[in-house]
Order: sequence, then structure tokens, then C-alpha cells
Amino acid sequence: MSESRRARAVGFNHVALEVGDIEEALAFYGRLFDFKLRGKSATMAFIDLGDQFIALQKGRTQASDDGRHFGLVVDDKEAVRKALLDAGITPLPGRFLDFRDPWGNRIEIVGYDNIQFTKAANVLRGMGLAHLSKNENAVKELTEKGMAPD
Repeated sequence: MSESRRARAVGFNHVALEVGDIEEALAFYGRLFDFKLRGKSATMAFIDLGDQFIALQKGRTQASDDGRHFGLVVDDKEAVRKALLDAGITPLPGRFLDFRDPWGNRIEIVGYDNIQFTKAANVLRGMGLAHLSKNENAVKELTEKGMAPD
């Protein structure tokens, strides 16, 4: 009997976050990040991340996230830390830069230079971020997987 082929997961197209109000969510995230709005309706908004996006959906009803979170990659982690403090948001305790939005979504901020996640050169160029690079540890991690940047 032959084994059937399984699809291989290759990445994320988007992450969907439930929020209480779309306009409030756009204002909140707009204080923390420079972003382009891909589209919006009364119950949804889409924040462009180059070849990916975050979908904000009205209607959060569950309790705040504890361990469940997603890592949002940014070009300048310290700028986010400052924006959080300027907005009166205290990061969560621990060694990572995590915070909860007003609706309880837990987000970990990750610097592009320090992780294996890599945008294609053409996507970075289109986002105006062609200057971004990886640090030594990230390059080592990528090299070990045969994925070192050119």
C-alpha cells in the first residue's frame, strides 16, 4: 500500500485577530506601527505586511490570551518598545517584548535581524525595507538549514 502525499506547510498568508471595534483597533495599532491599510469594512480591516497581512475582525468575546500569541516581526524592536511606553502600555513580564492589545490579543514583538524568518529581496524592496539584514546568529541558523541569505 502506498503512502499518500501530504501537503507541506510553507508559511502564513495572514493572522486574524478579533477586536471589539475596527476603528478603535486601527487607532490603537496605528499608535504602535506604521502600516498600510489594505482594505476595510464595518466588521473587518486588513493591515498590509508586504506579501502577508493581519486581519482585524470585530467580535472578540473570549478571555485575554495567556500563552497563546503570535510573533510580529518588525524592522525596529526598540521603536515598538518606545511606542508602547508612549501609549501607556506596559509590556508583559518576561524576557520577550510581549504585550496585550485592549481586546486581550497577546503579541510578541520580534526584530527582523535576529530570527530566521526572511522576506524575499523583492518583497523587502517593495516594502521600502531593502536595507534590513540578519545578525550573525540568524545567518548561522539559516546556513544550517541551507537557507543563508545571498
